Amino acid sequence: MKKASVSVLLSAEAPISFKGYRFPPDIIRYAVWLYYRFPLSLRMVEEMLAARGIELTYETVRCWATKFGLAVAKRIRSTAPGRGDKWHLDEVVVTIHGRKHWLWRAVDQHGAVLDVLVQSRRDKAAAKRLMRKLLRRHGCPRVIVTDKLRSYAAANNELGLNVEHRQHKGLNNRAENSHQPTRVREKVMRRFKSARHLQRFTSVHAQVSNLFMHCRYSANAQQKRQARKHAFKAWETVTGNPMLDRIAA
Repeated sequence: MKKASVSVLLSAEAPISFKGYRFPPDIIRYAVWLYYRFPLSLRMVEEMLAARGIELTYETVRCWATKFGLAVAKRIRSTAPGRGDKWHLDEVVVTIHGRKHWLWRAVDQHGAVLDVLVQSRRDKAAAKRLMRKLLRRHGCPRVIVTDKLRSYAAANNELGLNVEHRQHKGLNNRAENSHQPTRVREKVMRRFKSARHLQRFTSVHAQVSNLFMHCRYSANAQQKRQARKHAFKAWETVTGNPMLDRIAA
């Protein structure tokens, strides 16, 4: 996406308002960043802030994450560059209070998460909902890669998609590996509390992970530092004024 387009999108959206909160916006941004960027529980974030002399409760962190998480994810998505045209789709079961839910995920060929969708079923209707959501946000792909679940092919046929569809479990490792951070967070958080909680958390977590994706896989230290610098700058753009420098001080 061109810089002019990014500026237009940012100016069109209302800035994230932190008015009425007792803590400064820098601390709120930092807490939200810690929670969604790293595999930390709410109590871990509370303790890390306490180590910096910031006394609050984990419930406060939860309220901040709920209040500002989706707004941050929306702004990250609107300013993100164009995603790849090769989609990897996969689904994984998540048990919530003894009931099975299916987390459907779409990833492009570069590893960026395109979208996630929590469904109660693993059938054609659920696959079609995911495909409609992807087509609305990202347009039509060049290639779709899935495992051998027949629901994908049935959904594509019903939607009239005339794209190459590769069905092979071994080709879909990128999507399957993308589930791993969710599994880690599920363990740290001692399971998700509801399907709504799972949808909200994974929607925000996916976009924050996309923003910092290249910080881990750069070829050398210099490129990694440069990627991290760009990621922090993008974070400051979508959340407001810089926060990390003041927190570190």
